[in-house]
Amino acid sequence: MSFRVVIPARYGSTRLPGKPLLEIAGRTMIEHVYRRAVESGASEVVVATDDERILQVCEGFGAAVCMTRSNHQSGTDRIAEVARQKGWSNEVMVVNVQGDEPGLPAQLTNQVATLLAERADAHIATLATPVSSLDEFMDVNAVKVVTDSSGRAMYFSRAPIPWPRDSAPSGLASQTSFAGAWRHLGLYAYRVGALLQLADAQPSALELTEKLEQLRAMEMGMTIVVALASCPPGQGVDTQADLDQVTARWMDA
Repeated sequence: MSFRVVIPARYGSTRLPGKPLLEIAGRTMIEHVYRRAVESGASEVVVATDDERILQVCEGFGAAVCMTRSNHQSGTDRIAEVARQKGWSNEVMVVNVQGDEPGLPAQLTNQVATLLAERADAHIATLATPVSSLDEFMDVNAVKVVTDSSGRAMYFSRAPIPWPRDSAPSGLASQTSFAGAWRHLGLYAYRVGALLQLADAQPSALELTEKLEQLRAMEMGMTIVVALASCPPGQGVDTQADLDQVTARWMDA
């Protein structure tokens, strides 16, 4: 099985500016992400950025870098530009590894690529974990996914789905169960043909409602397959508090 990894990395994060270049245990965050991606067995790993500072740092530790436009609305769009620059064919598989996931196990990157390779009917593959608490189930920032019996995604939502009716006798606030709920991880493998179609399409109605880009693919009729992650995904970094927690954990390891 052959697959590529593209790591979108932009400097201008609203909550944590310069995030890819912040240090964790003596290395920049983007270097940690890159090294984990290389360990996944990918045939090629590319950092996609629009910032010269990120380019220089990445070249300094030996990473391949593609400079991309600064006006992309999402990492998906940035990866699509890389696919076009590289001239990858429609059947090439590419994994989107987010640049703020320094603890993402290489095992999961390989797993999501393998899932796509094994499902010829799929355009996109992704992973999920079981919801572990009622708070997580009700959290609108924790995206939930429901699948059919073959693992094909039926819907993604910020709402608590599936909703156990019998354990909420008095409505939303009375819910006591989260049995069977899965939380979606933002790790995707695409066939390049589907990736380019997705990037070329306008945002869809459900996407705009839930603010979830994967719903655009579903409204376009694409098949997204989902599997349970084979190991814990590690902590992403969105805020300074996240960075402090990740740094402390790495220093203690």
